Amino acid sequence: MARNNDPTGVISDLLKLIGQIVELEKEEEALITASFTPRTLNKGEFFLQSEEVNEYVAFLAKGLVRYFVYKDDEESTFEFTKEGEFIADYQSFNHKTPSKQNIQAIEDCELLIISHADLQHIFHSTKHGNLIGRIIIEHRFDIMVNQLLAIYMQSHEERYQNFVRHYADIAQRIPQYLIASYVGVKPPSLSRIRRRFVKGNS
Repeated sequence: MARNNDPTGVISDLLKLIGQIVELEKEEEALITASFTPRTLNKGEFFLQSEEVNEYVAFLAKGLVRYFVYKDDEESTFEFTKEGEFIADYQSFNHKTPSKQNIQAIEDCELLIISHADLQHIFHSTKHGNLIGRIIIEHRFDIMVNQLLAIYMQSHEERYQNFVRHYADIAQRIPQYLIASYVGVKPPSLSRIRRRFVKGNS
């Protein structure tokens, strides 16, 4: 990750997101602004690779990333995250253990990152710290659990339906081979599933 020296508007997006849940005091806004550091991530670069410890939580201000694991020696994509959301491997970040996940940029990204120590400082030193923590951390944990379970419990057709339901707003930004990875099939099989889906909804 490279440092981004032009965070214009980025921190305000983060404050706006948190402010939708809780009314921040001026001191809290100042602490959040000071605690998050701008970074950039180029297309194809990794925010996190498996076996690494997840050192930071990031607010994705611009761009798109995917989460994937290796299943039967092949990449299995289980989530896409777009701007306005947080990215991290919650368990690795919280427990300082090696991650089994990979988080990779599929577009050029602008991030705001925060370390475990700085995030804990926000939790324990501000009036709304615990609520802010739930916004940042619990959201990531819930998504991770649901998506990982879906890999093993849903059929390919159900996975495609899940993709259409959850990612309709960004589907055009995601390459077809990554959609196939999310569904768990090869690209030719994805085309057949899509045709059946369109026919079934016509």
